[in-house]
Amino acid sequence: MTTHDYSALLTDLADEHRRRSPRSAAIHAEACRFMIDGGSHTLRLLDPFPPRITEAHGGWIADEDGHRILDLWQGHLANLLGHNPEVVGDELARAFASGFGAQSGLVDALQVELAALVCRLTGAERVRFTTSGTLSTMYSVLLARSFTGRSTVMKAGGGWHGAQPMLLKGVAYRDGGVGFGGVDSTGLPTALTDRIAVTRYNDPQRLADDIAAVGDDLACLILEPMLGAGGTIAATGEYLRLARELCTRHGALLILDEMITGFRFHPGGLGALHGVEPDLAIYGKALGGGMPVAAVAGRADVMAEAGRAKGRRVAFSGGTYSAHPASMLAARVFLGHVEAHAGEIYPRLGALGAAMRSAVEDAFAEAGILARCTGAVDELDCGSSLVTVHFPHHPETSLATPDAVFDPARCDVALRHDVLALALLVEDVNLVLAHGAAATTHGEGDVGFLGEACRRAARRIARHR
Repeated sequence: MTTHDYSALLTDLADEHRRRSPRSAAIHAEACRFMIDGGSHTLRLLDPFPPRITEAHGGWIADEDGHRILDLWQGHLANLLGHNPEVVGDELARAFASGFGAQSGLVDALQVELAALVCRLTGAERVRFTTSGTLSTMYSVLLARSFTGRSTVMKAGGGWHGAQPMLLKGVAYRDGGVGFGGVDSTGLPTALTDRIAVTRYNDPQRLADDIAAVGDDLACLILEPMLGAGGTIAATGEYLRLARELCTRHGALLILDEMITGFRFHPGGLGALHGVEPDLAIYGKALGGGMPVAAVAGRADVMAEAGRAKGRRVAFSGGTYSAHPASMLAARVFLGHVEAHAGEIYPRLGALGAAMRSAVEDAFAEAGILARCTGAVDELDCGSSLVTVHFPHHPETSLATPDAVFDPARCDVALRHDVLALALLVEDVNLVLAHGAAATTHGEGDVGFLGEACRRAARRIARHR
């Protein structure tokens, strides 16, 4: 393994970013007077400052300094149809013009229509809507604990399930033999974090051993069919099917967190393509068509823990903006659109994702830098629009687990985490923490633009290795 010092490169990139974007720099300085680090979401706060956006259409955004930027971040991977899709925006505009769409705090027919559509597409028996993935995973854990009468929650190392206290463990990789075993936030009581068990992703034997070790206190196992923050790594069908079998055998619930994968590969969940039916599933991001909506969906008897018949034992009561009318409308329009046009949308997304992954790898190879992209689901013929860039030290390095892609001994983590985003941003490409996705509004020209931007960035990086 060769360790590279990127400090001089980062200084040069930051200086160029300041020269190119004085307006965004000034706004960021003002923002830091009133907000922690100048914003309200950590991932968006690129060092030394993020571009301040003025427009977002399709596959591109524009910033305060007049740059047109190819955007692969696409709203935290939520914008399957690109920024501000007309099919959704036109319906929202008509609703607002007619006096419907803003917060009402009441119920309407849209919720019923959307719920019926979600259940039909996913196979769930019941669904309840909320506003974020964080809340959805929190409620799902509460439901599982109440239904089973058990306490321990198991997750895979590298899995991000939102900033909620029952799963804030095993997210970040730490050297020194800790790996994914640490707690990810101060302020959490040990009585809570001690009940979070962390297993290894894509390791069937380890999963079986860990579940056996917890025994009859396991309330649920929560898994992403494809890790997002953990490296955009697809679970194998063997791993997911074993998870289903083990949960059934041990009387625990299987929860699939499909926040990223739901409706991205087909009009439903990725787990279904592996033949795996969860007890509960989490949906969001793409579901809202650009509006904030998330959902917990699954078995009627489990969801009933929040219902009147069981005394509402789980306080899944919702928040002020749960099932917001505009979000319900946007989600219904989005789902109807992707279902009706699935034969066109999903093959196109898969082809674009494959082309982007190849363009990135080829561009870095020309500069003598080994780059490998995850995001594909190799064992399924479904295509994938997702892409995350890694820099393994050796060609034979497997990228099948987050333990590999976050280990500095196996991958150049500093290049991926600290350098790549800024190196591409000065080339007018937005890729957050090395991962992004194609949208239906991207095209072959955008793939070419990405490739050329990566070539320029790779040549620059190569001079510092």
